Amino acid sequence: MNVLTQRDLNRATLARQYLLEREDCTPLDAVSHLAGLQAQAPQEPFTGLWSRISAFAPVDLDDLVTGRRVVRTHLMRRTVHLVTADDAVAWRARHDAMLRQRVLSTYRSELAGIDLDELGAAGRAVTAAGQPLTMAELVDALRDRWPTPPRRVLGELLVAALIPMAQLPPRGLWKSTAGVRNLPLATWLHQPIAPVSTDPDDPVGQQLVLRYLAAYGPATTADIRAWSGLAGLPAAVKALRDNLITFRDESGRQFLDLPDAPRPHPDTPAPVRFLPAFDNAILGYQNRSRIIDDPHLGLSVAGQRAVLIDGRVAATWITSDRRLTISPLRNLTRSEGRDLKEEGHALATFLDQGIDTIHIADST
Repeated sequence: MNVLTQRDLNRATLARQYLLEREDCTPLDAVSHLAGLQAQAPQEPFTGLWSRISAFAPVDLDDLVTGRRVVRTHLMRRTVHLVTADDAVAWRARHDAMLRQRVLSTYRSELAGIDLDELGAAGRAVTAAGQPLTMAELVDALRDRWPTPPRRVLGELLVAALIPMAQLPPRGLWKSTAGVRNLPLATWLHQPIAPVSTDPDDPVGQQLVLRYLAAYGPATTADIRAWSGLAGLPAAVKALRDNLITFRDESGRQFLDLPDAPRPHPDTPAPVRFLPAFDNAILGYQNRSRIIDDPHLGLSVAGQRAVLIDGRVAATWITSDRRLTISPLRNLTRSEGRDLKEEGHALATFLDQGIDTIHIADST
C-alpha cells in the first residue's frame, strides 16, 4: 500500500479540481465533474469556474441556469449548491433524511411537536399551483395552521428540507442581486425526482462515492461523509471496494481512490489561483490539511475568498472601490508576488468591476 504525502494529496486535489491547469471543457461539463459548486453566495460560482476552465464567459453559465440545465438547490450538507439538472433529480431524494435531520438538529426546540409529513404535504399543496414563491410567501400561506414556530425556522424547514426546491433566476445570474424565489424542483425541471432506491447496495450512494473520488480523491470515508453530509454510505463503499485502490498517508489514515484518476508528481508546478467564497476545493474534506494550514481553517468557513499559491491557501482577497486587495498569510517570494499580480490583473478583467488597482497588503 503506497504512502501519500501531503504534497501528493495536494497535487492530486488540484488536478481533480481543475486547478492545476484550466480545463478545456464547457461550464456544464465542469459543474458535472465537480459534482456541483457550493453557491449560497450567488456570484461565487462564476469565479470558481473562471479559475478552472479556459475561455469561460459568464453568459455561458447564465444560459445553463435559465435553460434549466443547471439548478440552484439545497443538497450536500444542507447548503445551496449549483448542480446539473440530472444530478439534482438523481440525488435529491437520497439527501432527504439528512436535510430534515440537519434542520431539526439546528432548531430542535422551535420545531418540537411539528408533524413533518403533515407540514410537508400542506406546503406541497401550496406550491402545486406552479407559482414561484418567496420563503415568506410560503410561510404566510401556512401560518394559520402553524403559528408557533418562528417564521424563519418554519421557512427553512419547508424550502431546505421538506420540499425539494429550485431557486429560480434571476437569482444566481451574473451581476444579479435578485432575492430567492422558490419553485418545486420537479416543476422547474419538468421531470420527477428519482425515488430513494431500496437496493441494499445503494446504487445512488455508489454514484456519489465515485463522482466524489473523481473530483476530490484520494479521500477517506470521513472526507466523503463531510462533503456529502450523508452518514449512510458504508454499503456503497463496501460494494465498490473491489473497484477502488487504497493508500495511506504519513499518519496511517487509509485513502480510497479510482485506479486511473490523475495523481501528478508532487513536484508538479501549481499556478496562482483565486478561489471564491466557500469553495469546495477547501470545504469538501473532513481533513483539509492537504490544501490549507490549520491556523487558517476558519477563513473559508467564514466566507473569505482564498488565493492558492503553490497549491495551498496563502492569501485572501476582496474587491472594493475599484481595488483588488490581496492579503498574504505568509511572506511571499518576488516571483510569487509577480505571479500573484499577473493573475490578479486577469481576475480584475474578468470581474469587470472597473478595478484599476491590484494591492498586495503586508503579510499577516
